[in-house]
Amino acid sequence: MTISLDKTDLRILATLQTQGRVTNAELADMANLSPSACLRRVQKLEAEGVIAGYAARVDPAAVGLGLQAFVRVQLEKHDNTSIEGFVERVRDWEEVVDCYALTGDMDYLMHVYVADLEGFSRFLLDRLLNAAGVADVNSSFVLRTVKRSAALPLAASRAAG
Repeated sequence: MTISLDKTDLRILATLQTQGRVTNAELADMANLSPSACLRRVQKLEAEGVIAGYAARVDPAAVGLGLQAFVRVQLEKHDNTSIEGFVERVRDWEEVVDCYALTGDMDYLMHVYVADLEGFSRFLLDRLLNAAGVADVNSSFVLRTVKRSAALPLAASRAAG
């Protein structure tokens, strides 16, 4: 279900996506609201699940995660038991930061962070290829990050609605 958002809500969300540590007073000023009205709006956005949480963005290289890869996975079977078993295992693998079920020739796309090629080899051989039901795996290593953003394109959602 889509929540109805006005321009002020979108301005608040856009600011929080890029400046998550902004004070309520600063946010209120940017949104042209009083601090109390701004706080009520933010609390409403949180209660409605529009704001799903807050987190710090960590530089992967700064914490020793120098290699990232995108791994496409195809399962042998597509029955509920096979799918649920695979999904359950993926949720336990800390190397996988994102995993998406796809249409097309591969079933899943995983975004993986590890320290180095040896770490990736351990992940691939000890975890992924050892997982029952995996038929095919195709990996691509990230050479350079061109754009990385956690911010959603809120203007695009407004144009579509």
